[in-house]
Amino acid sequence: MGKILTWDEATIERALRRRYGEKVCFTNGIFDLLHVGHLDYLEQARALGDWLVVGINDDSSAYRIKGLGRPMVPVEERARLLAALAPVDAVVIFKQDTAEQLVEVIRPDLFVKGGDWGEHRQPPEAAIVQAYGGRVEYLTFVPGHSTSDLVKHILKSYGR
Repeated sequence: MGKILTWDEATIERALRRRYGEKVCFTNGIFDLLHVGHLDYLEQARALGDWLVVGINDDSSAYRIKGLGRPMVPVEERARLLAALAPVDAVVIFKQDTAEQLVEVIRPDLFVKGGDWGEHRQPPEAAIVQAYGGRVEYLTFVPGHSTSDLVKHILKSYGR
């Protein structure tokens, strides 16, 4: 089971992982209403390295990004759920809209994003990772598994 770490704790743990030659992977997102698409994505990300850190947007930044009514699940609960998933080694909460500052602190060997990012839409964190020699990997996008799709299905099911 993963741990929920502060930024300082994550930095210390990262230094230990580096000392032991482990490959650190990092991904980030809001992870509101966990679903099997999230799990598939995290399993794929974890398979690429030795230690998977998941950065998670706090409630204020999730609201700024997603709008009214989001997030549906408070950050403390989202963090606990993520940390309980087998592929996740650590969860770190961040307040900014992007994980750029957290990436600068943790300096993962590999930055992983879903297939909805890539050649035509680069995440802002990618340039930071590439600047210090890290690698950016885009996983295959699997349609039909998104929180937005899940919300639409729930609303439709309840006649809204």
